[in-house]
Amino acid sequence: MKKFAHGVVIVAGFASTAAAATLFATGTATAAPGYCPAYPGQATYQSGCSATADPTGTAAGIADTGGHAAATAGPNGLSLGIGLAGGTATSQARDYSGPAAIALGPGANATAMGVRPGLSIAIAGSNATVTVDGKHPATCTDGAGFAGDFQTFSGCLNTGAGEIPLGQR
Repeated sequence: MKKFAHGVVIVAGFASTAAAATLFATGTATAAPGYCPAYPGQATYQSGCSATADPTGTAAGIADTGGHAAATAGPNGLSLGIGLAGGTATSQARDYSGPAAIALGPGANATAMGVRPGLSIAIAGSNATVTVDGKHPATCTDGAGFAGDFQTFSGCLNTGAGEIPLGQR
């Protein structure tokens, strides 16, 4: 009986994995996103994305045909910007910071600035504006968004019904 039960669990696991793969694999085909990597001392510019890096920084911008992303890494910075489906993401890093800005959907604006050691993330949905400047508490306005900033120990969440401040204010 134990062998049968193990077999049922294994078959059920394969079946759910196959179902999930089918669910996520279906949909409308879109153009591959543009990828702009910038290793130390490099710069990359493409339609929709850009990345520049100081000799001690690393940056990457990723955008699809409707989005825009810009990532800049100054001295000892690690920067990531992702703009998809009409979103605009801007990320700038320096001084051992690692900000990530992700904008998903029309009118989405995510800005993440790293000005001192620490990680930060800004995620904006359609028509939302999420800002992390590394000096003041993070803000999430005009729609669904999330931010977390270890530079200021602040964050915010907005589900579309108004901003909920998180952390120190």
